[in-house]
Amino acid sequence: MPLVRLAASALAFVLALTLTAAGAAPRGGTLDGFTIGHLPAPTEGTSTSDFTYEWGEVSFNSRVWEKRLEDGAARVVLQVLVMRGDRLADLDTTRAFLTEYHERAEDWALAEFDHGGAPGLHGDAEAFWVPETGVAVEVRDPSGLVGTDELMAAARGIAASPA
Repeated sequence: MPLVRLAASALAFVLALTLTAAGAAPRGGTLDGFTIGHLPAPTEGTSTSDFTYEWGEVSFNSRVWEKRLEDGAARVVLQVLVMRGDRLADLDTTRAFLTEYHERAEDWALAEFDHGGAPGLHGDAEAFWVPETGVAVEVRDPSGLVGTDELMAAARGIAASPA
C-alpha cells in the first residue's frame, strides 16, 4: 500500500509541474508565427505577458518582458510585436504607420539594416522589418535597459517559425 501511495504522490507532483509549466508564459518561444531565438541578459528575472489588440486597422500580437520595481510598479524591459494589416505593405508604409503609432516626428532618425533578406530600419530603441507583405515585426527597448547591440541581436534572433 505505501508503494501505491508513493506512486500516486509522484504522479500528482509530475502533473502539477506539467500544469504549472504549461500555464507559464514562454521566455522566448513563438509569437504569431515567429520564433524568438535570443533574449538579452536584462530580461533575466522578468515576467512575460502576451497581449493581442488592434490599432489603426492593424492587428498586434505582443510579448512583453517586465521587471518589477521596489514600489510595486513594473518597467518594460523588452517588447516584441508581430503586426498584420494592409497598412504594412512594405517598409515605407510600415515606417509611416509606426511613426503615427509611436507618435514620432516625421524625421524620425532610423538606419537601414538587413534581416535575413528582409529590409529593416532601426533606431536606438527599436528595430522593425517587413518579412512579407502585410506583416511587420518590431522589437523595442522602451526603457533603455537593453541597449542597441542587444536590441539588434534580439531582432536578428527572430525568425519565421516552420509551418
